[in-house]
Amino acid sequence: MPDVRTPARPRPAATGGPSAAELLDFARRTSADAALVASLPLDPEGRTWIRLDGPGGSEAWLIGWPPGTGTGWHDHGGSYGAFAAAAGELTEQSLAAQLPTEGWKILELADGVDRQRKLAGGRGRAFGPHHVHQVLNLSEDTHAVSVHAYYPPLPLMRRYSRTGPVLRLEEVERPEDWR
Repeated sequence: MPDVRTPARPRPAATGGPSAAELLDFARRTSADAALVASLPLDPEGRTWIRLDGPGGSEAWLIGWPPGTGTGWHDHGGSYGAFAAAAGELTEQSLAAQLPTEGWKILELADGVDRQRKLAGGRGRAFGPHHVHQVLNLSEDTHAVSVHAYYPPLPLMRRYSRTGPVLRLEEVERPEDWR
C-alpha cells in the first residue's frame, strides 16, 4: 500500500518551519533507524515514548504500542504533522472532514466521513492542522512502534469521545501532561 499523504503544505511564512512532507520524510527515515527503535523500552501494559528532536524546530516522538492499545480520538491543537510505523502495524481511523479546532463541544458527523488505513513497515502519512483521528495497535500479540512529528510543537491536544456520529470534546491536555 502506498503512503497516504496530504498535499505538501507551504512552510509557515513567519517561522520557516518544516512542511508536512518534510515531517513525513523525517518520520519515515527515523522509523528505519533500527538502533533507535530498539532503544525504546516496551511495556506490556501501556504505551511508552521518547521525545526526539524533529527537523526545523518540530517536536517528535518515538512511541511504543502494546497489543490492543490506542490513543482514542484526538486532534493536535492546530499543529500539522506526520507519522510512520517502525515496527508492527498500526491502524489509523480518521475523519475526512475539516473540523474547526476550537469553538465546539459536540459535533454530529455527516455520513461517509470515516476513513481507515493500516500502516506498517515504514509506511506513513502526513496530515493538516484540523486532523482528528485515533491510532490503534489491533494486534493481539505484537508490539508496534512509530515515529510522530508535529509543527509547530504541540500546544495542546483535545481528546474526544465518539458514539456513532456524535463527537464530543472530553478534555484538553497540555504539554506538561506528557513530560
